[in-house]
Order: sequence, then structure tokens, then C-alpha cells
Amino acid sequence: MNVPVEPEPLVRLAGAGYAYEDGPAVLSGVDFPIAPGRALALLGRNGSGKTTLMRLLSGGLRPDAGELHLDGAVVSYHRAGLTRLRKAVQLVVQDPDDQLFAASVEQDVSFGPMNLGLAAPEVRARVDAALAALDITALRDRPTHLLSYGQRKRAAIAGAVAMAPRVLILDEPTAGLDPDGQERLLEALAGLRAAGTTVVMATHDVDLAVRWADDAAVLTPAGIRLGPARTLLADPELLASAGLRAAWSPAVTALLRAHGLLSPQTPGPTTPEALAAWR
Repeated sequence: MNVPVEPEPLVRLAGAGYAYEDGPAVLSGVDFPIAPGRALALLGRNGSGKTTLMRLLSGGLRPDAGELHLDGAVVSYHRAGLTRLRKAVQLVVQDPDDQLFAASVEQDVSFGPMNLGLAAPEVRARVDAALAALDITALRDRPTHLLSYGQRKRAAIAGAVAMAPRVLILDEPTAGLDPDGQERLLEALAGLRAAGTTVVMATHDVDLAVRWADDAAVLTPAGIRLGPARTLLADPELLASAGLRAAWSPAVTALLRAHGLLSPQTPGPTTPEALAAWR
């Protein structure tokens, strides 16, 4: 019998730790892989280390201990090593106003590819593709300060997408968006995943994580738990230790199975709308 071989992680922290100046360790002894082709939700209470973890994975911070690996090789924090990492991994911060700075959407999205030294036709092609992927082509010439909050979110993500990363890390991308804005963003992320981008999303929304993610990582005072999203996020004790509310979908699925209305092999509904349509 052939045993499936686990793919090599695209990015991996190995035994990593980090402490800010004059403070205790935020993370210690962290082993954290990002597998190719997966959607990974990152959850935990404020102050649990999510932002630090994302910055370590994207090269914004250098671990005090341990190593960061890209394609199995240790990342060098010299210019060439960081350039290689940032071509592969892009982080989009929570507040788009911390990321947008150019006069127009096109200028902002083109900034990263231009700084890679790409030829003008390649830059334009990347900008066109990124704007289309985030459904903001019509905003190409719009001044960034005239965008709505949801438009600014998508413009910030487009700037990262134009770098053609293999891993896209998003810090609370749906925060502050109305339901329609959230769904439009999730559709854009689905398109990016279909095109081969691995997406990591930090969120406090457990129901969103259950619905969207393949895998989940939960940061607790005892460490980081990583596993399949629907299994991991059905553990009420784990969620409580991370200061998170229990997910709606696993609770409803368990109730349906307890009453014999759903077989163990059949996935449960992931949204109230799916439950309403369920038979």
C-alpha cells in the first residue's frame, strides 16, 4: 500500500521564539508549517501573538531563536534572502490606511512590482491581474483617499497580490466590512486560491474560519494547536482557552447527529442559510 507523502511546507518556523525589547517572550519554541495549497485560519485572543507570528512568517521580524525556512532552506536576513522571501510571502495588515500611500490605486498596486525591477509591460500585466482578482479594475485611477473602507481593503490586498506571492497572509481582512463586503472579499480569495495562492487569514470569527479554512491554528497560553479546521474548532475547551466563542456549525452538526438527522459521514451545514435549505 502506498502511503501518501506529506508535501514539504512552503514556509516553516522551526523552534522559533520572539520577545519585544524589555518584554517577556511573546512566542517560544514555535514549530509552524504552512502547507501549499491550503487555506489556514489563525485564531486567538488579542495579545496572543498572532501579529508577531505573521510578521515572523513574512520576514517583518527576525526570530530571537530558531529559524524560518522557505522551501526547506533557512532564510537569510540579508538583502538577497529577504527579497527572495518577500517574493514568496506577502503580509497585508489589518488597517489598509497603514499600507496604502500612493495617490491612486494603480500607483499603489504597481509600487511593489516596480521595486522588483520588472519591465514596464510585466508591471502593467501584474497590476491588471491584481485589480481584476480583487474586482477593483474600475477603481484603477481613483485616488486612494476617496475609496470606501471595503475598497481600501481590497486595494491593499491587490498590492500584495501584484507581487505574485505563493503565500498571502491577511490580518483580519473581513474586520469592519458589511456582510456583502465580506462575501465579495471571500469570493476574491477563492479566486486567488484557485490560481494557486496559499492563503493564511487571522480572524476572531470562528464561524468564518470553519466555513472558509482547510486548517486552523489556535493560539492559547499553552501554545499553538494546529489541525483540520472543522475538527479543531469543534473543541469547546480549546476555544475557551483562546478566548473564542464556540463555532455555530460544529454545534448544529453535533445536534443533528445526536437526533439521528445527519449521518457521521455527511458534512453538516456551515451557515444558517445552508441549514434552512438542508433536508
